[in-house]
Amino acid sequence: MKGVSTATSFPDAADALERALGGPVRPRIVNEVLKSRSFDRSVRHLREGMRSHRFEAGGEALFAGTWVKHLDHVTRAEGFHILNDWDGKADRFCDDTIPVEVANFIERVADPADETGRRNGLAVLLDYYFLHLLALLAMRAWDDDDPSANLDRVDELLRLLQGTEGSGQKFARDAGTLILIATSHFEPDVPAYERLLTKVRRLNQRHRLNIALTHGAILGSHLRFGLEVTCAGNVAALRDDNIPDYPWLCEAVATLLDAPDRRDIHEALLIALTPDPEALLGPALPMALNTTQHRLAQLRETFLARRDLLLQAFLDLRPTEGAYSPLAFIFNFPHNLVKGIAVDAVLRGTPWALGLDDLLTSRSGSFDLDVQRTTLARRLMAYAVASPDTIRGQPHPAIVYDPRAGAETFDRTMAKLRGL
Repeated sequence: MKGVSTATSFPDAADALERALGGPVRPRIVNEVLKSRSFDRSVRHLREGMRSHRFEAGGEALFAGTWVKHLDHVTRAEGFHILNDWDGKADRFCDDTIPVEVANFIERVADPADETGRRNGLAVLLDYYFLHLLALLAMRAWDDDDPSANLDRVDELLRLLQGTEGSGQKFARDAGTLILIATSHFEPDVPAYERLLTKVRRLNQRHRLNIALTHGAILGSHLRFGLEVTCAGNVAALRDDNIPDYPWLCEAVATLLDAPDRRDIHEALLIALTPDPEALLGPALPMALNTTQHRLAQLRETFLARRDLLLQAFLDLRPTEGAYSPLAFIFNFPHNLVKGIAVDAVLRGTPWALGLDDLLTSRSGSFDLDVQRTTLARRLMAYAVASPDTIRGQPHPAIVYDPRAGAETFDRTMAKLRGL
């Protein structure tokens, strides 16, 4: 049938996604599902296409991702379930994909008041689905000899996803962020993270720096949540509970230290150092960093040589009243932030011009942008407060934005860095 692709390789899958994202395919899909008599039926219609990876209109296949199952299968064999979340209560992966789970939720709770809201909500939901296919494709970048070029291709597809033919919802800055979103939920194959880090080290400098910028901020916020909430301030427990994260943290910090002096690099570096600076810069070797001793030694040498200049640069990053600061933002898993952004956009019927990376920095700060960042962070926290996780036997939101705590984090981290 016209429009059907049997792609199983990276180039073929990328071509199929380019056809879907670069033209009128997505508006036509939204038009087709809007023919249903109610919003919940439209969501169900869209969900059927997400489950089958196939969308049709008038007997014509607008998109048929027959390649998705194959790429998902080989990625699972490497230890990563990109499309399916982990169910901690059932101790297994969820049966439905993450976009389908979001559609299930939207069907139950959403009923936009007008046609524009319904159209916008369905368009965001469709883009959220394609975001996950792009993340899956990004994980296949190493299937041939030029993974950096393949990630360049994913960057181009991400620009199409977030371009004029879609909902207008922003999700991520680049392919590196997609990889980090896709691999941020629990995986039982713990060594898979070390294998992926080995692959990342093969990328060119630009892609490694992009990943370090995003991952340094993500890990700093995630581990700070773990220290303050999950581990009740116990650093030893934090290290034991996050062993796969520490080599990635070391790589991110080392890559940032090797980069030119820029405000965004300084900010990502500072955030990365906030949860556990002693692990990276102290005299002892934590067990969690035992596999990366050489990189750790380089990191410590570089930091000590540049410490005075860096500490001076960090002073400009202290949170100030009324301005958004990522130092005030902590969370459990970043893929849930992206999910929350998408859900909120669907419920309001209005896309956000902000994605995950925008919440991890204060750069390009303006009053209006600070208001948007703060509003989004507080909305995500409100959802988390309404549906708290049970942590150490007590309910606790998995997303917190607290400017006062951000200032305290800055002062505490600076004191530790001066003393190392």
